[in-house]
Amino acid sequence: MPSVQTQTIANKLDELPLGRLVRDFLGYLTVEGGLSDNTIQGYGRDLRDFLEFCKSGKVSELKQITPTLIQKYMIILARASRAEASAKRALVAIRMFLRFGKLNGLVEDDFTGILEGPKLWQRLPIICSKKQVVDLLEAPSPKEKYYLRDKAILELLYATGVRASEVAGLKISDLNLDVGYLRCIGKGNRERVIPLGRVAAAATLEYLKDMRPKLAKSFSGDFLLLSRTGRPMGRIEIWRLIKRYAARAGMPKNLTVHTLRHCFATHLLAGGADLRSVQEMLGHVDISTTQIYTHVDQERLREIHRKYHPRP
Repeated sequence: MPSVQTQTIANKLDELPLGRLVRDFLGYLTVEGGLSDNTIQGYGRDLRDFLEFCKSGKVSELKQITPTLIQKYMIILARASRAEASAKRALVAIRMFLRFGKLNGLVEDDFTGILEGPKLWQRLPIICSKKQVVDLLEAPSPKEKYYLRDKAILELLYATGVRASEVAGLKISDLNLDVGYLRCIGKGNRERVIPLGRVAAAATLEYLKDMRPKLAKSFSGDFLLLSRTGRPMGRIEIWRLIKRYAARAGMPKNLTVHTLRHCFATHLLAGGADLRSVQEMLGHVDISTTQIYTHVDQERLREIHRKYHPRP
């Protein structure tokens, strides 16, 4: 079932030309596409903006959409200072929508293959040193009320490299602390199994034994991480928690939950892990996404060379 946010986006499409077809497309993505709800919401917003552009140009049929029209729209996004990644996602949404139209016999030609998106700069992720990560992991104080839960969250994030939404969605049944692994449902509802280190497993077990029973209510279900009210913690709550402890540990202000994911991958590769294994643990479909962490490590090596070599 689509979320309330996805349904709201779909409802706003009715007044636009081709709006009902976009609604059908979003429903298709929900039922058969296997995409995450956040991705579908993003595509819905992108296509709503594109249909507004089509409406201003009196384009009301799918067959009226041409490569030239899409190119003009991409130029408008660029002039509006739309971020390159955002513009690229908009183009992906338009491509998929047109292919959906072709699949349903609404257009004869599929020209989506010739559409080129903006070239993205490869931005290296923010990485913290191992000492900085240790400082963050030790930021919660044993005197604090939610120490055991917060400690478990931090240890889980760094030990497994899971995303904020993934750790928020963990169930107790997803864990096997005796063997040392957790089962995670990632983007596109893809499942992966990730090893869990001894320290993270111990912190999680201590939380399960001594704190979660005190937080749990009748409506808590099997969710692992609970708020003070007993409801499952959301990714925004986890984001705020990380920001608070990062500030306490003197970490960079731009550190996020995803920074721990970057650190997880980079520290594994720096320690000798092979790229394919890291790709599998991160849940990346394309290994080129994982390869960015090898570039990060190369940057670190170059910095060491510049700093210590007598003739840099």
